Amino acid sequence: MTQEAGEMSFWDHLEVLRGTLFRSLLAITIFSVFVFCFKKFVFDDVVLAPTRSDFWVYKLLNMDVKMSLVNLDISAQFFVHLKVAFQLGFILSFPFVIWEIWKFIAPALYQNEKKTIRGVFLAASFLFYLGLYVGYVLIVPISLNFFLGYKISEAVVNTISLNSYISLFTSTILAFGIVFEFPAVVVILNKLGLVYKDTMNKYRRHAIVAILCIAAIITPADPFSMIIAAAPLLLLYEASVLFCKPRPAEAEEDAE
Repeated sequence: MTQEAGEMSFWDHLEVLRGTLFRSLLAITIFSVFVFCFKKFVFDDVVLAPTRSDFWVYKLLNMDVKMSLVNLDISAQFFVHLKVAFQLGFILSFPFVIWEIWKFIAPALYQNEKKTIRGVFLAASFLFYLGLYVGYVLIVPISLNFFLGYKISEAVVNTISLNSYISLFTSTILAFGIVFEFPAVVVILNKLGLVYKDTMNKYRRHAIVAILCIAAIITPADPFSMIIAAAPLLLLYEASVLFCKPRPAEAEEDAE
């Protein structure tokens, strides 16, 4: 811990944390209000786009997805509007929130640690948005294609509620946004001396099995869809290995 951070009392840290949380929540609120005001664009052109057969991903993957949504609760549309506005507000404010977190922890780092971890925090926003994009253009369409085509009987007609679709949509893209932060977490753990390249290589097979399980959970579809979901996660793992430094010689001696 740096000298400046060491001179701060517990209550000083608490005050700084309170300021960080307040500014982060304020940013999320501002972006949420902004999103709330553009209801037509947000829902017609973004959130509900995968429900239409002319969605460009379906044409690219040669999928025939046809669905219509129904509202079963008189207040559902209003609360869905609020829910989506808040979640998109968080997504849009994510770089600012990350910056606030960085400012909070930076004083506790040594100078040689700040350069590496600052770069990781900058990359975190890119990885988050990349995960959102993969979830939006790949996983959501594949999931809809599978679930809409799956029937236990021809006597049962799929009638999709608005809440059901929004739940699948938001949980999928946010899950991939969070999962794509894996390389950033690994680099930080590597810098702290908790994870090394040889460890990542040693447990690669275990990681592949875990990734396939994660892909099956977040995309409970057919094997082809699971492989498509797992592919970017496997690339993330290999990228993490690439940026991970090997175990120092003195650490190897201690381990022995």
